[in-house]
Order: sequence, then C-alpha cells, then structure tokens
Amino acid sequence: MFTLPELEAAARLVHRQMEPTPQYAWPALSDRIGAEVWVKHENHGPTGAFKVRGGITFMDWLAREHPGYGGIITATRGNHGQSQARAATAMGLRAVVYVPHGNSTEKNAAMRAFGAELREHGADFDEARQEAMRVAEAEGLYPVPPFHPELVRGVASYALEFFRAAPRLHTVYVPIGCGSGICGVIAARDALRLPTQIVGVVSDRAQTAKLSAEAGRPIPTDSARTFADGMAVRVPVEAALAVYGPGAARIVAVSEDEIAEAIRIYFTDIHNLAEGAGAAALAALIQERGQMQGRKVGVILSGGNIDTGPYRSILAGGTPAP
Repeated sequence: MFTLPELEAAARLVHRQMEPTPQYAWPALSDRIGAEVWVKHENHGPTGAFKVRGGITFMDWLAREHPGYGGIITATRGNHGQSQARAATAMGLRAVVYVPHGNSTEKNAAMRAFGAELREHGADFDEARQEAMRVAEAEGLYPVPPFHPELVRGVASYALEFFRAAPRLHTVYVPIGCGSGICGVIAARDALRLPTQIVGVVSDRAQTAKLSAEAGRPIPTDSARTFADGMAVRVPVEAALAVYGPGAARIVAVSEDEIAEAIRIYFTDIHNLAEGAGAAALAALIQERGQMQGRKVGVILSGGNIDTGPYRSILAGGTPAP
C-alpha cells in the first residue's frame, strides 16, 4: 500500500501530537499462553484507541487537498468519531458525527468532549454511515469514510512502532471492524519486508470480514450484534478487503464469551482496561495458543473505551448483551 518513506512521514506527523505507545512482553500473560506475548498498547493513546492516528493524518491531508471545507461529517461507534472530532476541531472545523441509536453513552460523551456535534440515526453503524454520507453534500461538509488511504497511513504508524520495538514476531493478531487497523499492520509489515503472519479477528456475531475474505468477494451479513462495538460491521469495505483478503494469513472468529474472558485476563494479568474489540486479538490468540507454543507473538490492544456498566458485568464473570 505504501512505501517505507511514506509510512515514516506519516509517523513523524503523528508523533508531533502524541508519543509512540508502548509495547511490552508481559510475563503473566506469556506464562498463560505458553509463548512470548507482546502487547501493543493503543489503549494508552490520547483518545484511548488507535483511531486517533488516522485522524491526524487525514485532517492534514484534508487541509492540503480540500481547504475550502468548513467541517467534516462521519459515522462511528465511538473511537473513529473521537479521532475525527479531536483532529477537526483542533483545526477550527466543525465535526458532525453520526452514531446509531443505543450507542455507548460514555463514548458519546467523549466525542462531545472532543467537540463533536453528535447525531443519532439508525439501528447500527452501517445505517448511521449511510445517513452521514447522504447529508454531507447538503450541509457542505467533507464526508469522512470509515476507510481511506490517509486513515490507514496514519494508523500504520502504530505497526511501524511495534515491529521496530519488539523482536521479530512470528504472528500478530489484529481486530477487524472496517479494516484500517489490520490494513495498517499489513502495510507496515510489507514495507519493512517482514515474514510476520497477520491474523485478523472478528466477532462470531459480525463475520462479514471473515466471510468476505474466504469468499474473495464482499459478503454482507444481516446483523452485527456484538458488545464489541468496534467490530460491529455488517457490510465490508471493498478497498480494505482488497488488502486484508490476500494480506492476512487467516481470519479467526471469537465468541462473546471469549472476548469477555480476554477482557478479564487483561485486567488480572496486566491490569489494563480493554474494550471488546480491544480484547478480541487476545481472545483469538487464546483460541489458537496450541499452535503458538514457544513463539514470539503480538496482540493489538486497540482500545480501552468500555462503558462502566458492561465492564462491571464482565469483571463479575458475565458477558454483556450487545
């Protein structure tokens, strides 16, 4: 997707606004898995999730390529919206953000705190996205899609950091929503010419990315009802599928119970907060730990923005309803 100099330029831009996030090999987690497990802590960024990086590079691109717009419009379940609102308002632009009805109350509050004009529409992310893209022209706002080369180029900075800081990793597990995260990891892997296998992770209740990659064509699903809202996507992004379809070694589906257990393990083993999508990579590694014995493996803790109520339920041993 990108040359190494293009990714390095994006990383320099990102690092003007945030420090590189840490990556650690946690002993208790490694003992549990039977492998040397490295965690990339995107939950430690300025919005608590990896999406912040794409907002920085996208807004820089927008200012250069489309300077006439007074604002942006986009749709989200929360982390993309925080990223876009943060970056847009810092440049004096409006940030209109659509979310589905019943979205995370705490993510909604965070988006408003970053300056978003929040609007609710539809039953899920895909319906909110369609409406945001529909009204963009009428309101004179630039439509920010869920997947764009400049979003990916910014997001890839976390993978560039990870691959350069950690020892050579055999496999890295990455959650998939619309695809910017996994495509960023594939882009950095390829630019650095590493042999690392990339494994995508989806909820077994939101399998559009897995079904599409296996079929070699977009396969929408009827629903995507998972409490891991960062992966709650019904319709695959074709441009992303064109990257992770051939670029990922495989895509693994994890259950709601497996995601909840991974959230608990992150708390007990390394005392870090993970949201559903943020813990999905670890859930997949646990599912496949038999084939990872003795290897160096990485998991992307892509975000820690989980609401208080569901987190309490998970720590008490439950699995939240979607």
